[in-house]
Amino acid sequence: MSIAVTGATGQLGRLAIAALKARGAAPVALVRSPEKAADLGVETRAFDYNAPDAAALAGVDVLVLISSNDFTDRAGQHGNVIAAAKAAGVKRILYTSILKATSSPMKFLPSDHAKTEALLAASGLEVTLLRNGWYTENLTGALGAAIQHGAIIGSAGEGRYAAAARKDYAEAIAVTALDAAHAGKTYELAGDAPFTGAELAAEVARQSGKPVAYVNLPEAEYAKALEGFGLPAGFAAVLAESDFAASKGALDDDSHTLSRLIGRPTTPMAETVAAALAAL
Repeated sequence: MSIAVTGATGQLGRLAIAALKARGAAPVALVRSPEKAADLGVETRAFDYNAPDAAALAGVDVLVLISSNDFTDRAGQHGNVIAAAKAAGVKRILYTSILKATSSPMKFLPSDHAKTEALLAASGLEVTLLRNGWYTENLTGALGAAIQHGAIIGSAGEGRYAAAARKDYAEAIAVTALDAAHAGKTYELAGDAPFTGAELAAEVARQSGKPVAYVNLPEAEYAKALEGFGLPAGFAAVLAESDFAASKGALDDDSHTLSRLIGRPTTPMAETVAAALAAL
């Protein structure tokens, strides 16, 4: 069985390739710039979400479609890939969607994923939907600034993040790609131990030995703060709205589906915090 992974040089893509290799597979890396994939140690083929060449999918049985990080027309890009997969005779697509894609209280992020899920349903291909929850790394990417200013800011209030490490989600990709029994399944994936922003701040303070508190901001104020950090206004608004939606349960889940799939507990938040602090 031949497995190909789109976006293979991205953060999740690299981990998915590694997880597949660890299970004895020889995945094909589909990347826009093949020269950036030389260190992956697998066959690499040029592939662009905007104009995917069906020839690059020749011989591929299972395609792992890692969602595009281009927010301009993600659903359109995904539709291009689905069409190329059909033309190439791909049998099954795994798609990395978002937690509660069709029922989330989030306004923005789930939209492209729901549209893509609909395209997949209409494609006639076998599909496995991996509805990924928040990556813990989303919340630990700026700990240097948090320690410097003594604060982690957000709009989630007392909302819980059922977050897991990227490597956990990558293992779920490998497990489900390698077993045809996962065809036709939809999995809501999240971490085993949800936590609040305040609990994250307390853990950062404990490990760093510095005073760090969680500061909850109104959604609009948080968006402005993100703009101040250099994010484009539109993207800042999406992130702020997503964080506020966490206060309504958008990023919480207690199904433990992810840990059951990968056969071990998900990575504790404290471990991801430790890795982020070690990288400072």
